[in-house]
Amino acid sequence: MAKSDPNRVLRALPLVAGALGGLTLLINRGLTPVISTPQSRSDALGILLSAVLILVGLLWQQVQPRSPEAVELDGDEVFEFASDLPDTLQTELAWASHQLLTNTVTRSLVIYYQDQVLLRRGILPPKPDVTPKAILKRVMEQEKPIYLVALKLYPGRIEFDYLPANTQGLICQPLGSQGALILGANAPRSYTQQDERWIAGIADKLAHTLAIAFPTP
Repeated sequence: MAKSDPNRVLRALPLVAGALGGLTLLINRGLTPVISTPQSRSDALGILLSAVLILVGLLWQQVQPRSPEAVELDGDEVFEFASDLPDTLQTELAWASHQLLTNTVTRSLVIYYQDQVLLRRGILPPKPDVTPKAILKRVMEQEKPIYLVALKLYPGRIEFDYLPANTQGLICQPLGSQGALILGANAPRSYTQQDERWIAGIADKLAHTLAIAFPTP
């Protein structure tokens, strides 16, 4: 279920105040049998101020950024390593995933490397396997990240069936040419440039560690 916008009342306040002020002035004008010159000037000033409030309210609707609508992801809390990973590597992957889950909007995380899933963590469906398709293959081949800001708008979202079905945003961050860090968020357009830099930095560190742990033949 989508969360309500926390700023909706603030944005609507000038509109409501302006409309109520203008309506009150019109009612008062209609109920006054004799209109004096000072009252006419006061009414004109009041209507002008009400119009300004309404204009400010309309501008706020356009200018103030709205918080992305977050959803409750479909799936269960998961924390699974691939079998037979060395303890030191498990510790490294656990640290990296914890940093991403606590310091970015990431809610689902999969680390894929050399044709195997090394780690699944966060809210995820039961499906554990990753089959690289167009988007993931391109990320690994070009070694460049792909950020799908609103996943539901992309036909290619069907290849990410190992993430919650209602994942809203997604980043595929390469781990060299051998794998990728796949991150899912519960709100569209929610990763900031700072998040992207943080993810890239952690991915670089993981890529170095994994290249040592799994040397290419």
